[in-house]
Amino acid sequence: MSDRNRVTIGVGGMTCANCAATIEDAVRDLDGVGEVSANYATDEATVEFDPERVSLADLFDAVESAGYDPIAETVTVGITGMTCANCSATIEDAVGALPGVVAVDANFATDEATVRYAPSVTTREDVYDAVAAAGYEPIRDDDGDAESAKDAARTAELTRQRRLTLFGAALSVPLLAMLVFELFAPGTLPETIPGTGLAIGWVAFALATPVQVVLGREFYENSYTALVVNRRANMDVLIALGSSTAYGYSVVALSGVLPQAGLYFDTAALILVFITLGNYLEARSKSQAGAAIRSLLELEADTATRVRDDGTEEEVAIEDIAVGDRLKVKPGEKVPTDAVVREGESAVDESMVTGESVPVEKAAGDEVIGSTVNETGVLVVEATKVGEETAIQQIVKRVKEAQSRQPDIQRLADRISAYFVPAVIANALLWGGVWFLAPETLAGVVGALPLWGLAAGGPAAVGVTEFAVLVFASAVLIACPCALGLATPAATMVGTSIGAQHGVLFEGGDVLERVRDVDTVVFDKTGTLTRGEMTLTGVRPVAPATDGAAPAGEEAEPTDDPAERLLAAAATAEHGSEHPIAEAVVAGARERGVEPGELQVLQNVSGKGIRARTEHGTVTVGKPELLRDDGADPEPAMDAMRELESAGKTAMLVALDGELGVLAVADEVRESAEHAVAALRERGVAVHVITGDNERTARAVAERVGVDPDNVRAGVLPEDKADAVEAIQADGSRAMMVGDGVNDAPALASAFVGVAIGSGTDVAIEAADVTLMRSDPYDVVKAINVSEGTLSKIKQNLFWALGYNTAMIPLASLGLLQPVLAAGAMALSSVSVLANSLAFRSYDPDERYRIFGRFR
Repeated sequence: MSDRNRVTIGVGGMTCANCAATIEDAVRDLDGVGEVSANYATDEATVEFDPERVSLADLFDAVESAGYDPIAETVTVGITGMTCANCSATIEDAVGALPGVVAVDANFATDEATVRYAPSVTTREDVYDAVAAAGYEPIRDDDGDAESAKDAARTAELTRQRRLTLFGAALSVPLLAMLVFELFAPGTLPETIPGTGLAIGWVAFALATPVQVVLGREFYENSYTALVVNRRANMDVLIALGSSTAYGYSVVALSGVLPQAGLYFDTAALILVFITLGNYLEARSKSQAGAAIRSLLELEADTATRVRDDGTEEEVAIEDIAVGDRLKVKPGEKVPTDAVVREGESAVDESMVTGESVPVEKAAGDEVIGSTVNETGVLVVEATKVGEETAIQQIVKRVKEAQSRQPDIQRLADRISAYFVPAVIANALLWGGVWFLAPETLAGVVGALPLWGLAAGGPAAVGVTEFAVLVFASAVLIACPCALGLATPAATMVGTSIGAQHGVLFEGGDVLERVRDVDTVVFDKTGTLTRGEMTLTGVRPVAPATDGAAPAGEEAEPTDDPAERLLAAAATAEHGSEHPIAEAVVAGARERGVEPGELQVLQNVSGKGIRARTEHGTVTVGKPELLRDDGADPEPAMDAMRELESAGKTAMLVALDGELGVLAVADEVRESAEHAVAALRERGVAVHVITGDNERTARAVAERVGVDPDNVRAGVLPEDKADAVEAIQADGSRAMMVGDGVNDAPALASAFVGVAIGSGTDVAIEAADVTLMRSDPYDVVKAINVSEGTLSKIKQNLFWALGYNTAMIPLASLGLLQPVLAAGAMALSSVSVLANSLAFRSYDPDERYRIFGRFR
C-alpha cells in the first residue's frame, strides 16, 4: 500500500474489550485495510486503508455487519448552478473525495445533494466548501431552517432567470425583426446606418453584444469551471460553443476579414435567449414538482392552545410544545402535533396524511396525527411527539430521501451523460470538417431532402466556410443532456409525492422501481388481512360436570347457566393478561354482564395456555394438550373446536372442575382485503398468507379473501417467518412481504420488498422498504400502481430525450437545421420532459396507470 488514508470512526454499541476486538477482526478482513485499532474507552476505531482498494463505505458496512453502529451524519445540501446530469456527477466526485464522506448523491432535478459523512473526519462546512470549489453555490443552513433557505434560493433563482430572459428578449426582438425583413422582404433594410456610413450590421452588433455579455456570462464561467477546474464537459460547454461560434464568426465578418460572409448576430442572441427561457421554465417546473412536499409542511399549525395544570388556557407557538402538554383542539382547528385523545369525541379529517377521505371518529385513548383537521367536537389531547418526530415531518423526510435515491434505470442515463458532451463536440467537429472539405459531395446527397432550405440553402448559397460553421454550431446546440438527466429524477419526484399524498411512503427511488417487479405478495394474516383486534364471539359448553359437585375454591355467586360459569372462570383467569385473546375474553365477558372475579393462583404454560385457581374453581384455558396434562379429556369438545376453527375463528378449551366448554374469538377480516387480493390476482400476482394461527382458521380466512389454500402457511412463529419468505422466493419469485413492521421485521428484511402496514403515526419503520400509513391492505395495490406508473413515465421521458437526440443530431450534422432552431429545440426538449412528468401529478393510484387506453 503506497498511498494510505487514516480515518477515525466513532462507533456506538461497544460494551467491552471483546467488542473492540470483534470490530478489529471484521474491518481487518477487508482487502486494502492495514492497521486497525478499536478503542472501547473512547468509542472509536482508527483504520489505515488504501482508498483505491477499499472505500470508507466498505469500512462502515464492515462495522455494521459486526453488529455495531458507526457514527455518521446525513445532510441534504441545496445547490444552485446545476444545469445537467454531468453537473450532478461533478458534485458527487468533488464531495466524495473528502476523506470522511461515506456516500453522496447529487440530484439535478431537486437541486440537492444528500451526503453521509463521518463527523469525526468531515464537517458540514467541508461539504459546503467542496461544492463551492467545484463551481456551484451551496445553500448554507446558517439559521437552522434548511427548507426556508432552499425556498428563498429557489425564488431568487426564478427571479434572476426571469429578469435575464426579459433583458435578452428586449434586445433580441429588434434582431428578430431584422431577420424577418431579411428573409421575407429582402432589400427593405438599408445597407448602412443613415448619416454614419457604417454597415447596418453594426446595429445588430450593438444589440447582440450586451446579450452575449449578460446572458452568456454564466455559460462561459460555468464552461471554464467545467473544463479547467473539473475537467468534465457539461451542457454549458455546448451552449457557449454554439453561441460564441455564431457571435465570433459574425464579428470577424463585420470587421471585413470575411467581406462576403453573412452575419449571425441574431442567431447568437436568440440562442442565449431561448436557452435562458428554457432554464426559467425548467426552474418553474422543478418548483412545481416539489410543491407536494412543501404543501405538506404548510399543513402544520402555527400555534396551539395549551391547557395549564390549573385549567386555564394559553396560546403558544408550535415549537414551544413539549411531550406531555395538554392541548385543546376546537372544531375546524388543526391538531397541533401527534397526540393521544384524553377528553372529548370528534371526527378528524386525516386525508392530507393518510389519504383516507372519510373522517375518522376519535375518542379518549385514540391517537391523532399532527396537522389533521378536527371537524366536529372539542378534543383535549396530550402531545406524544413534537418537532421532527411528528408523522408529518417523518413523511417529508422519507419522501425527500426517496427522491434522493434514484432508480437503477438512472444509471443508464448517467452512463450516457458521462460521454455525451464530448461525443457531441467530436461529432460537430467531424461534420463541420466534412462539410468544409467535401461540400459538393454532401450537398448532392443531402440537397434533395425536404428540410434543406432550413439551413440557409446549403454551401452554395452562403459559402463553404460559413456553412461549415453553421453546421458546427447547430450540431453542438441541438444536443440536450439536461433532458436526459431530468428524465428519471423528475418522474421519481412526482411518483414519490403521489405516494405520500395517498399514504404510501417509499424508502427510495430504487425501491419505487423494484416494487413494480413484484410477482408475489405475502400477507401476514393478523393485523394485515384482519384487524388484529380479537372479539369474543361465543361460549359453548359441551360436557356437564362429571359428578355434579360444586366447584372447588371459595364460594362463588351461584348460576344455573353453564356457559356463564365457564366464561366467568375463564375471564377471571385471563384478567390482567395483555395477550389479545385474553383481552377479548375479558371484554366479551363484561359485555355480557359477567365481571372477572378474584384470582388466587395463576400459572402460564408457554405456548399452551393457563391454569388458575379462582373463586369459581380450578380452571384450565388453552390447547387440548394442556387439558390432557391436567387429566381432563378434551375429546368431547374437539368437534365443536374444529367447527369453529373452520369458520375462521380461534377456539380454545375451558375446563372447570369437570365441566368442559369452548371459547371462540375472532379477528374480523378487513373490508378491503378481498378487493386487494382480487386486484393482485387480476394482474397475475400470486398471493400467500403467513400466520402463527392454526391451520383451519388460517385457511378459513384465506378462503374468505380469495387466497388459494395451498398458499397458506399456518403455525409459523415470528422468528420463522423470514425462513418462510425465503422458501417462497427459492424458485426465483420476487416477493413483497406485508406485515406490521415489528414482529415481522426479519421477514420484511428477507423479502424482495418489505412493506410495513402502519397506524398513521408509525412512519419510521426501519425494516420496511415501503410504509403504508393506513391499515388497509388495498394500499399494497396502490403502491404497485404508483411504481408501475412512475416507471412508465421514466421510460417515456427517456424515450423522448434519447429519441430527440437520435433524430435531431443527424439533422443538424447534415446541415438541415439552422443554429437558432437547434437552440430552441434544445430548450424545448428539457421543458417537455418536465411537463410530461408534471402531467403525472393528476394520477389516481386507485386504478392502474393507463396510456392510450392500455395498461402500462
